[in-house]
Order: sequence, then structure tokens, then C-alpha cells
Amino acid sequence: MKITRIAQVGAIAAIAALALAGCAANEAPAGNETSAGSESSLPTGLSGTLNGSGATSQQVAIQSWTQLLQTANADLTVNYDPQGSGTGRESFQSGAVQFAGSDRAFKKDEITAGPFSACAPDSGLVEIPAYVSPIAIIFNVEGVDQLDLDPATIAGIFAGTITNWNDPAIAATNKDAKLPDLAITPVHRSDKSGTTGNFTDYLSKTDAAGWTYGSVEEWPISGGEAAQGTSGVVNAVKGGNGTIGYADSSQAAGISSVAVKVGDDFVAHSAEGAATAVDASPFEDGRGDNDLAITIDRTTTEAGAYPVVLISYLIGCEKYTDAAAAKLVQGFFTTAISEEGQEAAAKNAGSAPISDTLRERAQTAIDAIS
Repeated sequence: MKITRIAQVGAIAAIAALALAGCAANEAPAGNETSAGSESSLPTGLSGTLNGSGATSQQVAIQSWTQLLQTANADLTVNYDPQGSGTGRESFQSGAVQFAGSDRAFKKDEITAGPFSACAPDSGLVEIPAYVSPIAIIFNVEGVDQLDLDPATIAGIFAGTITNWNDPAIAATNKDAKLPDLAITPVHRSDKSGTTGNFTDYLSKTDAAGWTYGSVEEWPISGGEAAQGTSGVVNAVKGGNGTIGYADSSQAAGISSVAVKVGDDFVAHSAEGAATAVDASPFEDGRGDNDLAITIDRTTTEAGAYPVVLISYLIGCEKYTDAAAAKLVQGFFTTAISEEGQEAAAKNAGSAPISDTLRERAQTAIDAIS
């Protein structure tokens, strides 16, 4: 089934990378206020502590959502530990946190295998595509501000078969660039990462011959430079000459980036491009009614689409062993998908707000949490 999922937004707002080590949202980012003259429809009457863990890509958005919800609920504390998607899912499965942020949904065989300690024995999962964002391919090459690259060249660079910046494959699509005789240093995530999973999924779907390692969350080959978390990759790329890496665009402001070939055009990363790429992508078959996992079309030729995109999910239980936790998760997820929440994330993180159609379906899933 295909539905229109995402409304396009304007330009991405620049925001510095924020470090959240355990607790999120002690200081509000700009743009979380309710518009003058409007009344907030956010959940109220919540108190207690809600703990989550997971994707670093979502941390700016989650800080925005947390600030909104805590402003409406003074006795509520939301903690989010951005240790990566893999760690977040593991923490959720163990019951150490009540929700996870993840740059991919749980695989169907993972759901079958379990366990999910915070969930009641007969519970399914609620997986909400709350955060949609491009993955920027960022680089630092002295004298070069912008590059146009096709999928085969990107795959070759990260697979280690294209090793120098003046390689003919790079020069072919950048005839006016002064490409140096300089070794390429690819930078990848050292931790298990949904961003890596989405990036390698793009590589494998667009050039399976050049990238033979599939869609994986742990970097599969040696060489290059490894860095912890999104901020680690960004800092490694900025700190070297000849470096190239991949990072959620919310943390890539002010860094040179690649425009990727889509059809006959080269498309730069943007919220609009991410929205276009995801807009017609289908829900994955064989899942529960409240598990809204989406299969991204990486090979789209839609004009303006940017297919190096991630959908980051908020993941919880349909039925919790702790009814109080269920109420808090329900309130936080509702805030995240609300118009206010999506607008705050778009302003602060450059994400693409979900469509009203997807919001309605997501809210139905959230309402099933008990």
C-alpha cells in the first residue's frame, strides 16, 4: 500500500551538534514555542520519569519534543541516551528503557525471537516513523567546496576501490573542480548504527556490483577511519584533509557535501529531497497493525528526490507490564508526531515533517498503547 507520507518543508535551519550524555533537553533549542495566539494540543497531566535510548540522528529532534512535553507537564522528566540505534534497541529489549529511537525498525525475525522485557507477554510492537532526514555525504578536501558523484563512484570510494581524489571516476562528474593528487580517507561509524544501515542500504541497492557487503549496521570492511557516533564522524571529517563520511544532515551544517546522481540530475541533501524520496515508499508487508515500518525506494528517479535518506523510528510496546510507563510513552510519541513536534524538529534538525495522512495512522497506533 502506498500513501502520501510527508509534507515538504522549507530550508534546513543550521544548528550545532548537541551532546546528550544520558539526559536530554536540559536546555531548549530555539523554535519550540507554540505559535502566538494558538493553543497547544499536547498531552497534559503527566508526571514521573520516562527513559529512552538510541539513535544519535534523532537527538536534536528528541530534545525539541522533550522540551515541548516537559513545558506542558512540569512534573515529567524525559531522559534520552543517544548511544546509537543498536544500543537503543538492545536497551529496549532488556527493559532498561521504556522506548527506543532507531534508524531502522526491528526486523521481523528479531521481533519473533524477542525478548522485549518491558512488554507484556502477548504484546506486539509500536514502531512510529517520527523522524525523516537526509544522510549527508560530507567531505573535506582543500580547495573543493562541492562534488557531484554517481552511486557507483560513491560505492567505490567507501568500498576502497577508488582511493585518490583525482581518480577519473570523480573527475568525470566534476570537470571544473581542482581535484588534488591526495589519498581518500573514508570515515565510517565505529559503533553499530542505523545511519550506517541506511547508508549501506543505499549503496547496496544502487550499486550492488561495487558494494558487495549488503545493508549492514556495523561497518563491514577494514581501512579508512572509524569514529564513534554521528558527532565523531563529523569531527573526523572536519579534522582531516581528504576525508569523506556520512552523517545525519542535522549535524552536517557548514560542511562541504556531495550531490548524488538521481536519474539525470545531481541532487543535494535537503528535507525536501528526503520527503520526495520517501513520499511514495510502501509500508513493509507482514507486520502488525501498529508496526509502521516503511521500505525506502533507494532507486527512485523522481525529480528532486534525495534517496540517501533515513527514517528513524520511535519504538515502544503495544502493551507494557507497567501501565504508568505506557501512559508516558503514549504522551511522548503523541508529542513527537504532533504538528508542533514535527515543526520544532524541522526547525531545529532540518527533518521533513510527516504528512497528515501518516500522522493519523501513527496516532491510531499510539492510541493502542496500554
